[in-house]
Amino acid sequence: MRSIWKGAITFGLVNVPVKAYSATEDHDIALHQVHATDGGRIRYQRTCELDGEAVEYADIAKAFDDGERTVVLTAEDIASLPAEKSREIDVVEFVPSDQVDPIMFEKAYFLEPDSPSTKAYSLLRRTLQETQRTAIVQFALRQKTRLGALRVRGDIIMLQALLWDDEVRQAHFPSLDEAVTLSDREMSMSQSLVKSFESDFQPEKFTDEYQAQLRTLIDAKLEKGDSLDTAETFGERETGSGEVLDLMEALRLSVEKNRKKATA
Repeated sequence: MRSIWKGAITFGLVNVPVKAYSATEDHDIALHQVHATDGGRIRYQRTCELDGEAVEYADIAKAFDDGERTVVLTAEDIASLPAEKSREIDVVEFVPSDQVDPIMFEKAYFLEPDSPSTKAYSLLRRTLQETQRTAIVQFALRQKTRLGALRVRGDIIMLQALLWDDEVRQAHFPSLDEAVTLSDREMSMSQSLVKSFESDFQPEKFTDEYQAQLRTLIDAKLEKGDSLDTAETFGERETGSGEVLDLMEALRLSVEKNRKKATA
């Protein structure tokens, strides 16, 4: 892995030099656009609407338009912002970990100690573990001031970027205002169904079926070309019976199905 950022975690007078690495990566198969009739690659150009000329990426600036005036901001202008220059992950508070709503989670980063001594890093990691607290931090990365959370995964401190509060939509659905009566029998059957699905989470058990099927399709198309029969490649798609079951019957059949699967 290659680090994407170097700086320091700061809380009080404690300074913990760190390097940040992207903790996740995209595994999607890369596809590009072509002309369907002849397979020619589709190319895009950035053109200026005033003179119609193609513009090199290096000559492109950003701008804000309020409807009456346009302000052009160069890369140098943006780089001059104090927050953009900051190389600190500034701890502003330590909060109970269960108070951080997962809906706020964005991209995750691994933080590696960037000092001959890892004592300060280890102290912060152990403190987070033993207090069961999450450090709320502010930092700047890639021309954006961000809110974040420091948490521990194994023996590594992770920086989890968070959405700002006003970036999380509030939802209200009138359909949920209607009072619903749930019987004890319905609750019991529902809990039985949950119990039949109980397991410890092991993410390695799961695969991206769409990407696997896309790879199969690509390989088959490379071998057979346009004569490919997708039904032969993937088999006939199963469809539901179309029968609408009431809630209790659906619960009962689901529990039975899972019991049979467990004993098979």
